[in-house]
Amino acid sequence: MTSQSDLNRPAARDLLDDIGAKPRRWQAVRRALKHRSLSVGVTICVVLISLIAAAPLLTSIDPNAQDAMATFLPPGWQHPMGTDAFGRDIFSRVLYGGRTTMLASLSVVVIGSLIGTTIGLVAGYFGGALGFVIMRLVDLLLAFPGILLALAITAILGPGLSNGVIAISAILIPVYARLVEGATTEIRNLPYIDASITLGAGASRIILTHILPNVMSGVIIMTTTWLGIAALWITALGFIGLGVQPPTPEWGAILNDGQIYITLAWWITVFPGVFLSLFVIGVNLIGDGLRDELDPTLARA
Repeated sequence: MTSQSDLNRPAARDLLDDIGAKPRRWQAVRRALKHRSLSVGVTICVVLISLIAAAPLLTSIDPNAQDAMATFLPPGWQHPMGTDAFGRDIFSRVLYGGRTTMLASLSVVVIGSLIGTTIGLVAGYFGGALGFVIMRLVDLLLAFPGILLALAITAILGPGLSNGVIAISAILIPVYARLVEGATTEIRNLPYIDASITLGAGASRIILTHILPNVMSGVIIMTTTWLGIAALWITALGFIGLGVQPPTPEWGAILNDGQIYITLAWWITVFPGVFLSLFVIGVNLIGDGLRDELDPTLARA
C-alpha cells in the first residue's frame, strides 16, 4: 500500500529543487557581475541610459529651440556642450537624440531577431525542400553587402527613421536565420528529439520546449553584439540624410550638422561622437561577457 509520505515525496522533491535553484541563479548572477568586460559594459550602458532617460531633469532647454544670438557658443556653464549654427543647445540635443538612436537600434535587433529566429527554426527543424528554399533566399540576402542593402531599401522606401529601421532589420534577418538554422539542425538530430516525436509531441511543442531554449544563448549574444552595429548604421543613415529628418535630434544628424564646422566648432561633432562610441563599446563589452558566460564551448578559468 502506498503511504501518504510516498505520495508527498515528488512534491517535496520539486519544492527542494525550486529552493536550490534560487541560490544557483544568484551564484550565476554574482559570477557574471565579476566578469570584467560584462561589468564594465553594464556600467557604461547604465550611465548612458540614465543620462538619456533623465534628460528632462538635466536640462530644461528644448533641443529644437533656436537662438540667433547664441550661435557657435563654446561649452560653458549655460551650455555644457556648446551650441550649433542655429544656437541650439548641443547638450539637450545629444541627450534627446540618444533616445532616438537607442530606441531605433533596439527596434532593429528586436525585429531582426524575432523574424530571423523564426525563419531559422522553421528551416532547421523541417528541412527538406522547405528548408532548402528558405536558406537559399537567406544566402541571397547575405550575398549583398549589408550597408548597400540598407541603402537600397531606404532609397526604395524613402528617408525616415521607420524606413531606416526596416532597412537595417532586413540585414539582420538572414544573419539570425543562418545562426539559428545551423543550431536547430544540429539539435534536431539528437536522440531526445526523436524520443519526443515517438511519444507524440507536435512540431510546435518540440520547437518551443526543446529547441528554442537551446539556441537562445547564441541569439542573446548576437543581439548584444548587433545592438552596437545597429546604432552605427542608424547613425550612418542619419548622417547621410536617409534616417531621421530635421529638426528631430539624433546622433547621426547632429554629426552631419557639425561636419562642415569641425574647425570652427569642434564640440558639435565631438560630444555626440563620444556618446555613440561609449554606447557601442558598452554593448560590445556586454556581448563579450555574455559569450564567456553563456557559451558552453568556452573553458572557464
